[in-house]
Amino acid sequence: MKVLVTGGMGYIGSHTCIALHNAGYIPVIYDNLSNASIKVIDQLAQITGHHFDYIVADIGDKTAFASAIKEHDIQAVFHFAALKAVGESTEQPVRYYQNNVANTLSMIEVMTALNVKKLIFSSSATVYGDPQYLPIDEQHPISSTNPYGWSKVMVEQVLADLAQSDDEWLTIALRYFNPVGADQSGLIGESPKGIPNNLMPFIAQTAVGRREYISVFGDDYDTSDGTGVRDYIHISDLADGHVDAFTYHLNHQHAMTGCHAYNLGTGEGYSVLDMIKAFSTASGVDIPYQVAPRRSGDIACNYADANLAKETFGWQAKRDINAMTADTWRWQTSYPNGLED
Repeated sequence: MKVLVTGGMGYIGSHTCIALHNAGYIPVIYDNLSNASIKVIDQLAQITGHHFDYIVADIGDKTAFASAIKEHDIQAVFHFAALKAVGESTEQPVRYYQNNVANTLSMIEVMTALNVKKLIFSSSATVYGDPQYLPIDEQHPISSTNPYGWSKVMVEQVLADLAQSDDEWLTIALRYFNPVGADQSGLIGESPKGIPNNLMPFIAQTAVGRREYISVFGDDYDTSDGTGVRDYIHISDLADGHVDAFTYHLNHQHAMTGCHAYNLGTGEGYSVLDMIKAFSTASGVDIPYQVAPRRSGDIACNYADANLAKETFGWQAKRDINAMTADTWRWQTSYPNGLED
């Protein structure tokens, strides 16, 4: 089966292409390269022994998107193409709603017209807003504290309404927390353009000498050490979770349609300082940091109850914090400036 992977040259999308290939699917990559490198294609070929077809275009371009589906006989879409920085979303909300919501609607319109009615959506734990209880399960009320999170909430609502209105649709929203790590080969990893918005690439770039120090945004949260606590999940576990969820729903008659949501996480929370210390151990580098004011939209704690995924399709995270940091360090030392060296 051929599947289209939007944002397939990005961090999560590229690792999911590996998992899809390993599971026997044929991923076709669709990416506008706004936060990715074309060199990922060659890296994926080294890892898998397969050169993936790809299209450089925007999901908001209906003509290009339709052509990709028709020319490659696409039967399902894995949707990762989105803007994803919480802080930036509070400064540029319209841009986030345009890209993450409006462009996704354009994509769904094309899929509907072409009768491609299987969509696996990269959602986020931000749809739970400020947690009312921990760990968070899928029954937790939906909300958000920032425009990025609201864009995910809105798309999830669209997917639920879509499946309700048309019983041929299968939509799967995977809500995850903080993807970190890199493929064990060290050939691909997280390499954001510009200043990183996420913690792990900032730690890695500081350890390798690209950044002077890490800014720790807030040390007065109600946590063990005052810094924010998150559920960090290894990117390869996360990629496997997407494929496992899709395969389960594809192969079980009672689950082949409808709207479904699952958490993908480890169920454990690590603080910012925990991650810095673990990375120092993995790299052997003393990593400097400075405390900075809290960021708008951030919350104190967020970690998952991922039992529904385990019970439904047998998935659970396998890689621990040591693998997360060691694999990130292998990638960062192999490509200290990312793939644009």
